[in-house]
Amino acid sequence: MYKTILNLVAQGLQKPVPATGLGIFRIAFSLVILQEILFLYYFRHLIFDPVPYLDRASPMLHFFLLVWLAVAGCLALGYHTRRAAVFNYLFWVLFVCFTPMWQDFDGGFDQLMTSTSFLLIFLPAERALSLDNLRHKLRYSIPGSPYQPPTQVTVLAYYLPLGISLGLLYFDSGLHKLSSEFWRNGMGSWLPPTMPYYMSAIDMSPLLNLKVFEQLIGYAIILFQFLFLPLFWHRRFRVPLMLAGATFHAGIILSLNIYPFGFAMLVHYLLMVPFRWWREIHDKLRLAQPILTVFYDQDCPLCNRTVIVVRHFDVRGAIDFKGLQTHARQYRALDAIPDDKLLTDLYALDGQGRLFAGLDTYINILRAMGYTLPLAWIMGLPGCYGLAGRVYRKIADNRERWVCDGACAVITAPPFEDERPFSRGYARYAATERQTAQRIAKFLVLVLVLQLNSTIHYGLLYRWAQRPADPALAILDHLSDSIINYSHAFLGITPHALYMHDHFAGYNHILALSYRDASGRETWLPFVNQEGRLLSPHWGRVQSMWANVAVTSHMGRERLEKFLRKITAYWAMELGIDLKDADFVIKLKEVRVPMDWEDDLRHKNMAAPWRDIGVVQWRGKTMRVDIPGLDIEAL
Repeated sequence: MYKTILNLVAQGLQKPVPATGLGIFRIAFSLVILQEILFLYYFRHLIFDPVPYLDRASPMLHFFLLVWLAVAGCLALGYHTRRAAVFNYLFWVLFVCFTPMWQDFDGGFDQLMTSTSFLLIFLPAERALSLDNLRHKLRYSIPGSPYQPPTQVTVLAYYLPLGISLGLLYFDSGLHKLSSEFWRNGMGSWLPPTMPYYMSAIDMSPLLNLKVFEQLIGYAIILFQFLFLPLFWHRRFRVPLMLAGATFHAGIILSLNIYPFGFAMLVHYLLMVPFRWWREIHDKLRLAQPILTVFYDQDCPLCNRTVIVVRHFDVRGAIDFKGLQTHARQYRALDAIPDDKLLTDLYALDGQGRLFAGLDTYINILRAMGYTLPLAWIMGLPGCYGLAGRVYRKIADNRERWVCDGACAVITAPPFEDERPFSRGYARYAATERQTAQRIAKFLVLVLVLQLNSTIHYGLLYRWAQRPADPALAILDHLSDSIINYSHAFLGITPHALYMHDHFAGYNHILALSYRDASGRETWLPFVNQEGRLLSPHWGRVQSMWANVAVTSHMGRERLEKFLRKITAYWAMELGIDLKDADFVIKLKEVRVPMDWEDDLRHKNMAAPWRDIGVVQWRGKTMRVDIPGLDIEAL
C-alpha cells in the first residue's frame, strides 16, 4: 500500500497547476472561520460562562477570540499566510478541546475545520490572491527587474484536502448510514427537515412531500459518499462530483439550521472547479484596453513601489503604467510640461485624452479599478480632498530619487527567505522531490490507519457488534478508543455518524421556554418559537447544544437542568429579567420522527400543540426545576 501511495504522490508532485483555485478556497474557508469566531464571540456568555453572566468564564477566552479573529483575517488576506495557518490550527484545537465546545457545544463541523486547518499549514495557498505575493514583489523587486512570485502549485495541493477532509469523511459517514433504518429506507434527506429542532425557516414541503424524490436523494447521497474517494481525482468525474456535492450541501444550508456545516463542506468544492473555468472568469474580468495610462518617475523608488502595489490590486487590467523618462515625449498632452516639472508629480491620461496630475491621478486610478470606486468618492469629498492633497504634496516633494550612471554599483535583490513554518525541517528532511513524496506518503498512511481505526471501531464493531467481553480484546478496544480521542482532537479524524437512527429513534418530544411575569402574563423566549423551530441566530452550535445534548430521545435530568440554567440565565440578562424572583415555564410538544415517509409531516409537527410540564424557578443565584409527575429519563 505504501508503494502505491508513494507513486501516486510522486506523480502529483510532478504536475504543476495554477494556484488560483487554492487561493480562492483559502479565502472562502477563512470566511467560514471568521463567521464562526463572530458567532462564538456573540454567544460567548452562553457558551463559555458556567452560568451566563452570573458565573463568568475567564475574560482571557474573549481576548483569545479577538486574537483568533485577527489571525483568521490574516489568513483570508493571505498575510503571513503560513504563520496565520499555524495559529488558526492551534486556536481550533485549543477551543474545541479545552472549552465547552468539546461536548456541550459541538458544532458538528469542528473536526472538518481542524483537519483542513492542519493541512493549510503545509499547502502553498499564499501563491494566489494574497498580500504575501505583494510583500514578496515589494521586497525582492529591483529597478528594471520586477520580482514575480510563483503562481503555480502541484496538483497534490488540491487533492490532499479533498481526499482527507472530504473523501475519508464521506466514506466513514456512508458506512454509518448503512446501519441506519431511515437511511436504508431512502429517507435520510427527508426526516431531519421534518423535525422542528432541525428544520430551517424555508418551507421545503413541496419537495418533502414527494416520496420518490426524497428516496432518490437519500440513496444518491449514500452512493455519492462511497464513490467520491475513488473517483474525485479523475478528470472525467470531477465536474459531476463537484456539482452533485455542491448541490447536496447547498440543500443542507437551505433545508436545515446547521448552515456552518453546510458552508464548511461547500467551500471545499472550490478545489474541484476546473482550472479552465478560473481562467475564463479571469479573462472576462480583464478589460480589452486599459482605461488609464499612468506615467511615473522610473528613478523614484516610491513610485516604483506604487506601480507594484497598484498592478497587484488591478484585477481588471484597467491601468497601464509607463515610465516618464522613456515614454513621456511620445504623448502630445505631456509636451508642454517641462522635464523638471514632469518629475514632481504622477500624471495620467484617460481614454478621452484628459490629463490628471498629483492626487487627481490617484483618484482616477481608484475609479478605473472599479471595486475601489467608493475610496475614490471619499477622497474627492470636500475636506478629505484638501487633506489628502496636502499629504500627497508633502510625500511627493520629499521623496527620494535614485539616479544612476555607469559608475553606480549594481543593485541586487536580497536573497529569498523561506517563510514557511518548519523551514529547517523542509531543508533537512524534504530537500528533494523524492524526500517530499516519501514524507507525504508516510503521512497519508498514518491518516489512513487512524481513519480505519475510527471507522472499524465505531462504524462496524460499535454499530454491528457488541463490545468485547474478553479481557485482552477489551484492552485493545480501550486502546483504540484512546487513539481516536487524539486523532479526533489533533487531526479531526472522528466518527461521522451525524443524524443517525439512534439519535432520532424515540425523539418524540421537544421543549420550549417562556417567561411568566408577576401578573401571570407569558412571553416566549426568542429561542424556540411556537412552531418548535430554533430561531436565528441560534442555528449551528447553539442548536446542536439544545437539540443534540440538552433535549434528546434519552434525556437525563442533570444534563437538562444544566442547559435550562444556561438558557434562562442568558435570556434573563438579554431581556432585562430580574432573576431575584423569576419563573420560566417549560413547555413540551410531542412530534413524530418515523423511520419511513409520512405525508406533510413538517406541517403536522409544527402544528402540534404545546403543554406546560414544569417551571424553572430563579431565586437570586439559586435555580430549581420543578417538573411534577414527569419522568425525564423515561422520555
